[in-house]
Amino acid sequence: MSASFPQGQPSRRRARVIAAHGRQLRVQTAEGEQLMVRSSARAGQAVCGDEVDCEYDALHQELRVVALAPRSSALYRSNARGKSEPVAANLSLLAIVVAPLPVPDFFIVDRYLAAAQCAGIAACVLLNKSELATDDAIEAELHNYERLGLTVLRLSALTGQGLTELMALLHGQTAALVGQSGVGKSSLLRALVPDSAASVGALIRDDEGRHTTTATYFYSLPGGGAILDSPGVRDFAPALDRLHDAALGFSEIEALSPGCRFGDCRHLREPNCAVREALGGQISERRYESYRRLRRLSERLRAPPGQRGQLRE
Repeated sequence: MSASFPQGQPSRRRARVIAAHGRQLRVQTAEGEQLMVRSSARAGQAVCGDEVDCEYDALHQELRVVALAPRSSALYRSNARGKSEPVAANLSLLAIVVAPLPVPDFFIVDRYLAAAQCAGIAACVLLNKSELATDDAIEAELHNYERLGLTVLRLSALTGQGLTELMALLHGQTAALVGQSGVGKSSLLRALVPDSAASVGALIRDDEGRHTTTATYFYSLPGGGAILDSPGVRDFAPALDRLHDAALGFSEIEALSPGCRFGDCRHLREPNCAVREALGGQISERRYESYRRLRRLSERLRAPPGQRGQLRE
């Protein structure tokens, strides 16, 4: 693959990032041409889904990102140092995948939902492996998400159940598939984009020339729209500085908080708290515990280092 643009092409070209691993990016132009480029510090951190402007760097004989186009949205997480970093850009839908096995961690689902809510990204919950039995606890959680107005689809990449409905949901969207490791996201992706399995290994290499599978990949859907497939996770921490402080992205808490006695109510120990009064009814006990954990984490990390161990709920 040539490092420079062909003769006759503009010296600067707009492209979409379809895979990113550190500073190594694979981009696709409007004409469908795929190129390897390197991001530059002055352009900002580019992630999968970003649109970037690229130019040829004659000194280093490589294509470089020189500008990052404005984003319509972005999903952010907290990194190991507690700093905010983007995961994917220009999303219109976050599709959170769970399954009967491995046992769902709905606290992770809640944190993805909080990040999406505060980023202005629509979200849905996908139950994959629906050919397996689900217990009452899983059914109760899925029902709670439906009560919040979220779309919940039951799918099986094995039997094909629900895939037609999923394709209709994704039509015209730029969606990201996220979730725990082992929930079958790769199987769903192969069902949606049959040639995805063959293309993943060749998409990008790391700085030492090895193929990497720890990146997020962008695929165009056959019926229109696009899907971003991200690696499975053991946990997810939303970027705390991106969460709305009043309710941290919990929509049911945001809806009830105007009824609290205090305008700055944290919904923990304050008297006459409309949120706590709704526990077991409009707000599930498990979702509230999820909010409490995120609230405590948020306040601990925002406190001066010497005071973090003194914070109580």
